[in-house]
Amino acid sequence: MFATVHMMAMSRLPPAALTLKQFLQRQKVLGLYRNMLRTIRQVPDEGDRTYLRKWARDEFKRNKNATNQDAVRMMITQANMHLDELQSSLALANVKK
Repeated sequence: MFATVHMMAMSRLPPAALTLKQFLQRQKVLGLYRNMLRTIRQVPDEGDRTYLRKWARDEFKRNKNATNQDAVRMMITQANMHLDELQSSLALANVKK
């Protein structure tokens, strides 16, 4: 009886359930993506905005299936550096006006 109940409970989980660590990392990546798109919306030139939006989307899509935790951490670090650089550039552009 216990084995049957236990197996029923186990079968309710999706086969590819994320671990807590993977879930938290996924949330971090999604937040970073949202922040990147929000920052790109502040770019004044429409052509530059379109280019940056496509670039960000392509980069995140290209690395969508990455599973190596160290590689994903490195990509998050790089994306944060790109985001900081973009935000700094926008801040400088606003100061110069």
